[in-house]
Amino acid sequence: MKTKAKPSLPYLGITMGDPAGIGPEVILKALAHPRIWKVCRPLVIGSPLIMEHTADSLEMPTKIRLVEAHIHHEEQKLFRRGFLPMFDPFGKPLKRFRKGHASAVSGDASVVCIQEAVRLTQVGCLDGMVTAPINKKAIHLAGHTYPGHTEMLAALTKTKKSGMMILGGPLRIMFVTTHIAIRELSAAITTNNVLRAIRLADTGLRQLFQFKRPHIGVAGLNPHAGEEGLFGQEERLAISPAVRRARAERIHCSGPHPADTLFGKAVQGEFDGVVAMYHDQGLVALKTVAFGHCVNVTVGLPIIRTSVDHGTAYDIVGKGKADPTSLIEAITLAARLASQK
Repeated sequence: MKTKAKPSLPYLGITMGDPAGIGPEVILKALAHPRIWKVCRPLVIGSPLIMEHTADSLEMPTKIRLVEAHIHHEEQKLFRRGFLPMFDPFGKPLKRFRKGHASAVSGDASVVCIQEAVRLTQVGCLDGMVTAPINKKAIHLAGHTYPGHTEMLAALTKTKKSGMMILGGPLRIMFVTTHIAIRELSAAITTNNVLRAIRLADTGLRQLFQFKRPHIGVAGLNPHAGEEGLFGQEERLAISPAVRRARAERIHCSGPHPADTLFGKAVQGEFDGVVAMYHDQGLVALKTVAFGHCVNVTVGLPIIRTSVDHGTAYDIVGKGKADPTSLIEAITLAARLASQK
């Protein structure tokens, strides 16, 4: 009787993130964890010199091995614990920059790593990508005007409809808006924007997490979901019409619900996913129940992409304090999604 062949582990590109931040540190710590090598073959996309210096400062013995853009069969032996397989998208050392500070050099480097990860994934060299944190000020200093990773990835993959879903513990949250000022929220809460988020939440829960008919709770924007217009009109004019239109499309959703009770109900299993109106409305709840374990997944892209739930943490760079847990979770999720695909 023949034994069934063991399925090949997916190749995942892990971008270095902002080299002035904690990205290199959490990558080294995550790849030192045996769990990672059981679920994927990780390829770090970044500067070998930066990774080597970081490893030295952490006193982590690291054997860096450069891998060509096309992964050859004979190179597979490098994808095992004890080695750090890397693809260098720069070809030469980066110009000088200060660790723990935003700069055009570090910002541009982080964007180049993302561009190469997208390219390698699109041409089939990689099965998915995982991103370490970037700094928005740094990428803007470098002349890149993207608000963040999500918008950058949409532009690079020419995706018209994508969104940020963040997972943590029992919560799966899609956002109508992300990186905008609170004073701009009201204008951004439109029926079309809310409907777009509901559709993306439904798509993500079905395609990525195998829910056959997910129940989605839609949050209100104002206290008590507007209290029938007493505390604002966004629920009546934008959110409720979006929910009605989504239900007409046979999406199982309800709302708008007061946010102060909606997330608790989702934790208890009443909802499979939640649509939050803005960044902190969803992330306060997420990080209360799963701080350090949250993962960002971009829904709607033609490629698999997950990310950590934290920033570059300039204040602790070089101190050896960075926690790799979120990156470990992001790599594990990307590996599972890639294996399903």
